[in-house]
Amino acid sequence: MHHDHETRTSTDATLSLRDVVKTYDMGADKVHALRGVSLDIAKNEYIAVMGPSGSGKSTLMNVIGCLDVPTSGSYSLEGQAVAEMSENQLAEIRNRRIGFVFQTFNLIPRADIFHNVELPLIYGGVRRSERRMRTERAIERVGLTDRMRHKPTELSGGQRQRVAIARALVHDPSIILADEPTGNLDSKTGDEIIAVLDELHDAGQTIILVTHEDYIAQHALRAVRLKDGSIESDVPTGRPARGTN
Repeated sequence: MHHDHETRTSTDATLSLRDVVKTYDMGADKVHALRGVSLDIAKNEYIAVMGPSGSGKSTLMNVIGCLDVPTSGSYSLEGQAVAEMSENQLAEIRNRRIGFVFQTFNLIPRADIFHNVELPLIYGGVRRSERRMRTERAIERVGLTDRMRHKPTELSGGQRQRVAIARALVHDPSIILADEPTGNLDSKTGDEIIAVLDELHDAGQTIILVTHEDYIAQHALRAVRLKDGSIESDVPTGRPARGTN
């Protein structure tokens, strides 16, 4: 008899993990970073991933970002099984379909903002006229049009993080993966960065935000808490959805 259990993973799930286990060999010891994590994330969801240090949240983000592969279990992104992808396909996903925003901004100090944001498109072989249009649009979305010829050293920390968000947006990725994006910023500046992510979500962007701050997690619509490599809870935050008034 034909079981079509595939229909269970809803077709609108941008990302689907099933029983993902990740074990690291540390000499004689085995470290169980993830112990069977199952998670579906639909298009335009806004999820906060929380948990103490050592809970597995960094490993989970590395798996989702295709920077690491599960020891067992499955991960599919937009209906494609990641385990079956070639190194080239994985690189393509890391470069185009997932926009990474880290705690450290990772900008090139000698290059101006325009060039920093444009760089992924140069690597991607996008032609110049198209690059210019997309770079300017990404910079405009984070409100830095008037600064695009400045260098990172001429900007505040909050502005630098906005440049990093623009760089993540420039390929129009399926998912923005933001790992403690306010970690190096004071709380007022952090609020500004979260406001940018809120606006992107309102415009249709799928966002996964790693944070250890409850007040930041409250901006997401759903909070996933990890403990000892397992999902401890996965609940709506209770924040009302912000439609256009």
